[in-house]
Amino acid sequence: MAIRRLVVKVGTSSLTDESGGLRMEMAKSLVSQVARVRDAGVGVVMVVSGAIALGLSQLGLERPQPTEVLQAASGVGQVQMVSALREIFHEAGMEMAQLLLAPHDFGDRQQYLHARQTLESLFALGVVPVINENDAIASEEIRFGDNDRLSALVAHLIYADLLLLLTDLEGVYTADPRSSGEARFIPIFDVEEKEQVRATGSGTDRGSGGMASKLQAAEIAARSGVDCMIASAATPEVVAKVAAGEPVLATFVPRKSVREPARRLWIAYATNPEGRLVVDEGAKRALLERNASLLAVGIRAVEGEFLAHAIVEVAGEDGKVFAKGVVRTDSKGVTGAASEVIHRDDLVTLTP
Repeated sequence: MAIRRLVVKVGTSSLTDESGGLRMEMAKSLVSQVARVRDAGVGVVMVVSGAIALGLSQLGLERPQPTEVLQAASGVGQVQMVSALREIFHEAGMEMAQLLLAPHDFGDRQQYLHARQTLESLFALGVVPVINENDAIASEEIRFGDNDRLSALVAHLIYADLLLLLTDLEGVYTADPRSSGEARFIPIFDVEEKEQVRATGSGTDRGSGGMASKLQAAEIAARSGVDCMIASAATPEVVAKVAAGEPVLATFVPRKSVREPARRLWIAYATNPEGRLVVDEGAKRALLERNASLLAVGIRAVEGEFLAHAIVEVAGEDGKVFAKGVVRTDSKGVTGAASEVIHRDDLVTLTP
């Protein structure tokens, strides 16, 4: 299949070194490949991580740090990241544009359309968009927390053909090969069979993602109608080869046949839940089997404090979360609500 649109996400562990500095040779190699891919007529978006690591290094700080310090550091690191990348892009004969996005940009229809229009204009001008989360000002409740989920939602936004997640491993293993001698490489991964993988967090103390977030991003991409590949950033010419359809050592995650609407993906993945509703078996069956709205009568417990229009988890009496949705009342008014607590249009069931 010919690739018309490509999203390339590069992780912190690939773009920064142990001291938190930018890996210039890696950055130059990736940008050079992007230039060739763009010149071949492919619209490319880069989603880059590493601003927090760069900022901490610049400020002489190390992890762990409070959230507010990490956010401040990201503001410092963004300047350094963009300055370095702009010079590298210019050396490759290209212009780049920086876009900082937040979950709200995918949940609000107008914001979503504005973001798409801007990206389409940049493609038309031959400019490569470089995207990151707006870490410096996003609150903990409304931030992605890693750029993997962000890159998958961007892939949905631009109708990408492929999401390429570049990390420090060659793909998905049944366990972390750095600590397990029994880890087995998985060349093709079905997001419906997540139990075959013992996913872990970030492999370095500089990153915030790890294989678990890569798999969630792959699931978002699959539900967006976008193929996904997880590969090592260190693989020679990995971006150019993938764009040209040449074989590389990587894990391929095929798309689903149905493309989920952006709002449903936003509910399911874009933000962290602010509370939880525990429902009885009758309500659970109604939600899963009949696509019904959630009524107060089926709710057995309310966990956490939240306002109306917050995103919450929905769990069965066994404690397992099976859905997420946007509530129409605050936590104090849930059990006495006269109408739907979560309308069926605002509820998304999750894969096991």
